[in-house]
Amino acid sequence: MAVFEWLAFSSLWVAAAAGALCAAAGRALGAGQGPGAAVCALAAAGTFAIYSVDRLRDVARDRHTTPRRTAFVERFGGPLRVAIALALAASGALAWQVGARALVVLVPVAALGFFHRRLKRYAWWKPFYVSGAWVAVVVGLPAVALPVPRHLGWVAVILGATILANVVASNLRDDEAVTARFGARVPLRLARGLAASSFLLALLAPAAARPLALVPLATLAVLAPFQPGELYGLIAVDGALLLGAAAACALY
Repeated sequence: MAVFEWLAFSSLWVAAAAGALCAAAGRALGAGQGPGAAVCALAAAGTFAIYSVDRLRDVARDRHTTPRRTAFVERFGGPLRVAIALALAASGALAWQVGARALVVLVPVAALGFFHRRLKRYAWWKPFYVSGAWVAVVVGLPAVALPVPRHLGWVAVILGATILANVVASNLRDDEAVTARFGARVPLRLARGLAASSFLLALLAPAAARPLALVPLATLAVLAPFQPGELYGLIAVDGALLLGAAAACALY
């Protein structure tokens, strides 16, 4: 049970998704050659740190939208802070190993993560800047690490649309601007449409990028029977990115 809680309610699950997406994007950009373990580990460690810091800072707001996760964060605040410190130290060491070009990607994303608590008040823009930050990490990091990244536009659009679908669906339980105005049906249709469009686009992409079709396909599979519950969003919706990316990597 403790392991399940740490996967579901800490940032380990979403960090693993970031690492897997980075690996899949790197293989697509490198025509089957991965970006290296350090790049994927950097994406995962940085994601863990940013998401965990946000969950510790915004307990009051999250108590309404994710009460079980908030209870976990309050109960294990001490260990989470230690984990954040370790993740930040690992991120620094990995960034040094990857090289200075990684800072071009990481510094703006880190700044965005620091101001996320204030920026997410503007709920109309939240899906776009969150998705943009994810694309910068999972596509930008392998792109700057590879000598000659190929099909960068294809990879960025395929994964960007899929991640945007993920963010829109994840925000359905937050009663934010789009949901408050239109209800859950319209944003959910948008999320499904984005995932379906991304899947079709991947099928039309160059051969090196086609395995990425499994990422929007997995996302579409969990959005079809979508449930607004807390665990479904944290495990199934985010897990679709992880499993889809892992499956894509297996095809290279």
